[in-house]
Amino acid sequence: MLRFLTAGESHGKALVTIIEGVPAGLAIDMEALTSDLRRRQAGYGRGRRMLIESDRAEPLSGVRHGLTTGGPICLLIPNKDWENWQRTMHAQPEMPAEAAGVDRPPVTRPRPGHADLAGFVKYGHEDMRNVLERASARETAARVAVGAIARQLLRHVGTEIVSHVVRIGSAALADPLAVTFDQVRTIADDAPLHCADAVVEQQMIAEIDRAREAGDTMGGAFEVIAHGVPPGLGSYVHWDRKLDGRLAQALMSIQAIKGVGIGRGPAVADVPGSRVHDEILPDPDADPDTPIPLLRPTNNAGGLEGGVTNGQDLRVTAYMKPISTLMKPLRSVDLTTMTVSPAAIERSDVCAVPAAAVVGEAMVAIVLADAVLEKFGGDSIEELVANWQAFRTRTAARFVRP
Repeated sequence: MLRFLTAGESHGKALVTIIEGVPAGLAIDMEALTSDLRRRQAGYGRGRRMLIESDRAEPLSGVRHGLTTGGPICLLIPNKDWENWQRTMHAQPEMPAEAAGVDRPPVTRPRPGHADLAGFVKYGHEDMRNVLERASARETAARVAVGAIARQLLRHVGTEIVSHVVRIGSAALADPLAVTFDQVRTIADDAPLHCADAVVEQQMIAEIDRAREAGDTMGGAFEVIAHGVPPGLGSYVHWDRKLDGRLAQALMSIQAIKGVGIGRGPAVADVPGSRVHDEILPDPDADPDTPIPLLRPTNNAGGLEGGVTNGQDLRVTAYMKPISTLMKPLRSVDLTTMTVSPAAIERSDVCAVPAAAVVGEAMVAIVLADAVLEKFGGDSIEELVANWQAFRTRTAARFVRP
């Protein structure tokens, strides 16, 4: 089992994550991990915080001489902005004399759409900064670091993961499933919204600009595509082992994600089964070592049938609400006086859908890596790969080749 925990606050000293279950012998490319952290900070519509932070992760345990040991991996991601928040976020009972920054007043005006009010009620806090600091999407930097390690594990079984933005407001791709894995993989790293259609991307930028001018925010949707996913991951036997359910939970756990679709997603409710289900045909051009020598002309199922991967590209879409911090805030209540007041304003983004897509890649990678370990096992990468290759050979032998 691959599992992880994160700790840390948005303006605390650092984020920390502990990852358990990574086999021994996995070579960790820290530069690739850093590259993923940088991608999370990019994208048109991001706020000033991204100009301050330059995220890097430092391995504290579980990695020796560049290879995983099989023990828990601990990663530390310092918050550079901690320098300006020490007087507000110090852990000691009394403020240290050397603490820098400004001692900010308590947050007492919850933002509609954020965890502020719910956390106030749940934990009994008087200062809602205790809520917003942990509920902040800053936490996703730790998830991206975990996802980078999961992604490096998945490459040993031939799986690659990409993402693209498919909607911002009313600007959207006509048919995201028509965009191929290869097309997404070739999108330029510096594309402002990482959209596969340059014309639609400009329409998306215009949506963000209008929201910024109005003191508003904008949401959207992104799709994660995993290519080369081994067939047979997941299970139809029990509800909690179905891979589509595990993926949906993982993506829904990302801050501001309000919906998840697999393949065609909600659109499957609009048409008859003859236009939804993906036909199964023999593939005369299949490579001799292909485990499943069959052709699927469409992929409306998104690579999952019955909660199990079927060998096609895995395609998952997540829908993100607009960020809840507005520069022209909505009405709220000051909980110290119970009077109507504008909601609190925290430094924030206008749109973070491209960043959320990178987090989505990470969460998909983590779920798939866990499913690969569940299916093929192994205490070392060498053992895992040998088990995977034996499965491919066994599966391929079950089909009659033309």
